[in-house]
Amino acid sequence: MDKLINDFSFGLFFWQFIILLVVVFVLGKFAWKPIVNALEAREEGIADALAAAENAKREMANLKADNEKLLAEARTERDALIKEAREIKEQMIADAKAEGEAQGEKMIAQAKAAIQSEKAAAVVELKSQVSSISIEIAEKLLKEQLADKDSQTKLVEKMLDDVKLN
Repeated sequence: MDKLINDFSFGLFFWQFIILLVVVFVLGKFAWKPIVNALEAREEGIADALAAAENAKREMANLKADNEKLLAEARTERDALIKEAREIKEQMIADAKAEGEAQGEKMIAQAKAAIQSEKAAAVVELKSQVSSISIEIAEKLLKEQLADKDSQTKLVEKMLDDVKLN
């Protein structure tokens, strides 16, 4: 270091200083501006990319919230549709049961009516048969009792006595 201080020359220092100023001027004129512009452009690009990333992040959060909202609405709608379908099913089953019971009661009523009409017809036929059998029995009895002349006379006299008494 002593040697540098001892060998110091102002002329060389002056020319080196001038060359340094020229180099700084030339670099400032031709190199520093493009380098600084490139750095500023890169800084702006990075800032824009960060802003775009932040916007994309916000958009993704919004989309995620919208998706969650849509999913919740879809679940609610699905649950409502399932509930409505169950209610419709239960209503259809109740309607089918009621219709089945009504048809069963109608069939029972028709069967009872048919039984009643068959019973009435059987009673009428039975009465008809009983009356025809009674007539046949009476006819046979009368034929038997009125087979001889004495019996006929007694019967006529008895009937005449009954008529007179009334």
